[in-house]
Amino acid sequence: MNIYPELLAVVIAYLLGSVPTAVWAGKIFHGIDVRDHGSGNAGATNTIRVLGWKTGVPVLLIDLAKGWAAAMLPVLFNPGAPESALLTNLKIVTGVAAITGHIFPVFANFRGGKGVAAMFGVLLAIHPAVTLTCIGIFLIVFVITGIVSVSSMIAGIAFPVLLLTVFNTPSIIFKIFSVLVAVGLLLTHRKNIKRLLKGEEKKLFKRKGK
Repeated sequence: MNIYPELLAVVIAYLLGSVPTAVWAGKIFHGIDVRDHGSGNAGATNTIRVLGWKTGVPVLLIDLAKGWAAAMLPVLFNPGAPESALLTNLKIVTGVAAITGHIFPVFANFRGGKGVAAMFGVLLAIHPAVTLTCIGIFLIVFVITGIVSVSSMIAGIAFPVLLLTVFNTPSIIFKIFSVLVAVGLLLTHRKNIKRLLKGEEKKLFKRKGK
């Protein structure tokens, strides 16, 4: 197998992930760097908190899209059987490159976000059924709690559980990757967990009557 197309796909995936949507949106439309406000993260949640929903939602959708596009690059560079383990594994590689780019963006001094939106985009490209189920879980928890970090972590933990018990994949590597995703989400949310334990984690919105 010629590895050069795959290497090129990885580089492009990293550059896609490195597009600092939140940073550019803040500077272009509001004249500020979101990393200097709120939680300091260049992600959709902090964008919504600092700049509002009208700016934050497009940032969220673009971050999802760039993760999805990066994970789909192997289909263009080295198409294989639609459900093959090889294609799934290649999608994981380019997906990880995109997530890495989001967290350490070359276009924004390597100060990015936590990669949650980009990660869900990657997973959506690899296994839509389980990912959409987890997005549903995220939304349900978010409506109940109003806290993005809690919703993200629960959805992330649900991913490997659902993949190993309800859904299926031909790739053993993807099963391992799903567990690493859950662990990675917990690690990147360490500060959030500390704030949750102290009762200091902020809600993105409050339900009426609460």
